[in-house]
Amino acid sequence: MIVRQNLHTHTTFCDGLNPPKDMVMSAVNKGMTSIGFSGHALTEHDKSYCMSRENTFKYRDELLRLREEYKDTVKIYIGLEQDYYSVEPLIKTDYLIGSVHYVLKDSEYIPVDETKEWILDAVNRLYNGDIYSFLEDYYNTLADVYNKTKCDIIGHFDLPEKFNRDGKFFDRQHPRYVAAYERAMKILIKQGRIFEINTGGMAKGYTDFPYPNEYILRKIAALGGKVTVSSDSHSVETIDFKLDKMCKLAYDCGFKEIYQLGDNGFYSINIEVSNHL
Repeated sequence: MIVRQNLHTHTTFCDGLNPPKDMVMSAVNKGMTSIGFSGHALTEHDKSYCMSRENTFKYRDELLRLREEYKDTVKIYIGLEQDYYSVEPLIKTDYLIGSVHYVLKDSEYIPVDETKEWILDAVNRLYNGDIYSFLEDYYNTLADVYNKTKCDIIGHFDLPEKFNRDGKFFDRQHPRYVAAYERAMKILIKQGRIFEINTGGMAKGYTDFPYPNEYILRKIAALGGKVTVSSDSHSVETIDFKLDKMCKLAYDCGFKEIYQLGDNGFYSINIEVSNHL
């Protein structure tokens, strides 16, 4: 199956490396038929990576301009990556990705994906060295992300795996860890949310597996959950990074269809697996 849509895309309006037009041109050059932009919504406590209020409106205006300019070439959808601690959306969107980038503990925001050392320092100071208490707080927050953001898509479900490529940061089979993510997973599936199979960690060299990893994907499939595939692209080079291979992985994990966005909302398409994938 050849995937011709990516809905997780960042630009220079937030922490991406390229402006929207370059990302659109890259999508066109790679044969994609639609692209969704998901700029990081404003988080007041940490403005280092997200769009400011002013830039949020500029982002919307530029995407509306590009939508008109490329209307005969590629579909452009306007979204936001809405963190649990973001302000409410400042603009009208076609879809929202709901993510958790921080754990709030004792009035301190701990970044989940900044550095391993940052997390370990916070775990030692605030959790008496218990990494699983930190991970439980992460998944408890994620379990509530739809209630807070009303998102369509769940972003990078097991984001703490970013620093766990070798399995030494934490034991992904630990009963407390499994119980924490299974609880969040079941809540979000019951709410009908779509989980993205996100290749962003792979594209940046942090992992050799997507978010969520195969173990979790198989459980989502067994419970009748929904998935889409996305590259969490921050540059023109990664706009379609391994999306086709993620379709094969989804199929191998038990999914028969993936979800994509159209003009009338999300719809499912059957996964067709070719030998070359």
